[in-house]
Amino acid sequence: MKFETLLEEINGFGPFQLIIISLLVSPRIVLPCHFLLNNFIAAVPPHHCDLDSLDDGGVFGNLSQQQRLTVSIPAGQDGDLKSCEMFAEPQFQLLSNTSSSTEPPTVQCQSGWVYHNSTFTSTLATEWDLVCDRKSLTKTTSTVFFFGVMAGAITFGYLCDKYGRRNTLLASYIMAIVFGFSSAFANSYTLFTTLRFFTGFGLAGISINSIVLSIEWVDTGHRSFIGVIGSLAWSAGNMLLAGFACLVPDWRKLIMTVTAPLVLAVLTWWWIPESARWLLANGNSEKAQFYLDRCANINKRQKLSRLKVETLSNMEVLEKQDKNYNYLHLIKTPQMRRLALLSGIVWYGVASTYYGISLNISGFGLNMYLTHFIYAAVEVPAKLMIYCFLNVFGRRMCQAGTLILTGSCVATNIFIPQDLWHVRAVVAVLGKGLSEASFTTVFLYTTELYPTVIRSNALGYTSFVSRLGVSVAPLILLLEDVWTLLPQIIICSVAIVSGLVSLLLPETLNATLPETIDDIEMSGVSQAKKAR
Repeated sequence: MKFETLLEEINGFGPFQLIIISLLVSPRIVLPCHFLLNNFIAAVPPHHCDLDSLDDGGVFGNLSQQQRLTVSIPAGQDGDLKSCEMFAEPQFQLLSNTSSSTEPPTVQCQSGWVYHNSTFTSTLATEWDLVCDRKSLTKTTSTVFFFGVMAGAITFGYLCDKYGRRNTLLASYIMAIVFGFSSAFANSYTLFTTLRFFTGFGLAGISINSIVLSIEWVDTGHRSFIGVIGSLAWSAGNMLLAGFACLVPDWRKLIMTVTAPLVLAVLTWWWIPESARWLLANGNSEKAQFYLDRCANINKRQKLSRLKVETLSNMEVLEKQDKNYNYLHLIKTPQMRRLALLSGIVWYGVASTYYGISLNISGFGLNMYLTHFIYAAVEVPAKLMIYCFLNVFGRRMCQAGTLILTGSCVATNIFIPQDLWHVRAVVAVLGKGLSEASFTTVFLYTTELYPTVIRSNALGYTSFVSRLGVSVAPLILLLEDVWTLLPQIIICSVAIVSGLVSLLLPETLNATLPETIDDIEMSGVSQAKKAR
């Protein structure tokens, strides 16, 4: 007897399951708002050297502001004033268009910078002068944040399987709220990056627990629906971020704005049920009976007999006896070791490709808010498309197909001339949609591949690998200085290789969720016999 047998009797897809999805919407909307927040809070507005120290000395006399800039700051090749240099001494001859045989000597900005605040009233760059030789520090905040997500994925993956999905979800909420709001009041760059690390740590727990809880309460036939529809919250949050950033141009207030929905999540946490699968696997049949009865009541089905629940619990506890599952169990047995290796490669490829494309797409010629919204909006039809295909072609083919086609889009843009920017934009949008479809698929696929007793540990491991891919993506883009096409070639290659690797994974369409590691090992043996 399996858990699906019990779930069928009380309806594995009814109002109870829809309520769970609804309760997890607000925290899942917050995730993309924080994950992509650095695009706005760390934006570097146009700036030039501050000339007030020269003005105080009366050097400029009655010159207008534009004339003062002309004689004090050199122009770049595009005609705009340079951001990080100024003339060693004012060049008054430039006002009379008098040419000089030698270039006037320049120095770095001596008294800070003046920022144009037409788009942002305040960002990290303007707050702590993260420009010119300190410009890389704006990217560092994002890297530190994702290091926090990586650490949180490993930690909460373990805690989720040991102490339950519901309790660790609350801990994730509280941690993300406390450190999220605290980072908005940071008075130094070092303190801010530290608080962002722990914010990412807490958000990782929300990401893992919300997915596991959603999938473990639904029947086999509706897992893809729950996985895809639930992931639409990411797209909604991604689109909302563009609106929030446009309406709230101050970085401190923007952080508080995107963190606020988690307060609502804490209030609704009381109605979120613990995973009955996890309770039964850990011998807590009494509490599992309570949640199963609640599910039956809301779905208007007859309650399960206590004997059935206790029997299933005893079977799973017997298998789990004397075992304390941890990350080592991902590599202790042959089939689990193979599964961990292959899924890790796929997750790295999915994440590296998605963020590599997201950070490198251009060509619309629109302002950053509208551009961000368009690339977020394209994810919605991509998710709906993959939902239609998941139950037709299966998880494995969808995973491989979306990754290989994503790589093909990137490769195609390598050969399209730069002046055909309309065509390049269409191909780029298609690639962005396909990369999101691969991300949607891999979340669902992974929860179906791993057994209940170690599912959250597995998601913690794969999430860690994916964040490693996210952290590497910006470094790949820096290789453009070595060879313009090198980043695109790398992203294309990673996408295609990881897509081919996913073909080695087992198909999970209409398959019963594995409960124990023995289920994985036995299925691997049976597949090997069929192959012979």
